Amino acid sequence: MTATSAPSARLVLEGMYRAEAEYLAAGGPGKASFTTLAPFFAPDVELHQADGLPYGGVWRGHAGMERFFLVMSATWDRFDMAEQTILSDSGPLVVHTHVRARARATGRELDFPILQTVTVLGGLITEVHPFYWDTAAIAAACSPTLENH
Repeated sequence: MTATSAPSARLVLEGMYRAEAEYLAAGGPGKASFTTLAPFFAPDVELHQADGLPYGGVWRGHAGMERFFLVMSATWDRFDMAEQTILSDSGPLVVHTHVRARARATGRELDFPILQTVTVLGGLITEVHPFYWDTAAIAAACSPTLENH
């Protein structure tokens, strides 16, 4: 790799996951800074979360991503990406992640998989599409008013 070439998509993604783990470990809303994550995302990045999640919707740009991570931190007391496997090295990357999480509002714990596609262009993440196995179970675990499945 030359000094002017962009890092590989895999290296960008691995760096972002390290920064995300540090961000989430910092302890929730207002305790972590988005500045460690921002360099991995394009200014016009789009994150598409399932509408049924507590942090569902489309999050756009750095400001949107910063709000997403605040909402994510407010939702989860713990969000450990226990195992991650990058299943492709080109095109959109495909990543399988096994998550162990504890909801901040209820203390309920979940173990669940996420499969996501991540597009990296010019050394920056431009688009992310996570796919959850059971969004209803996640919403129930995070809401004191919903029954846990």
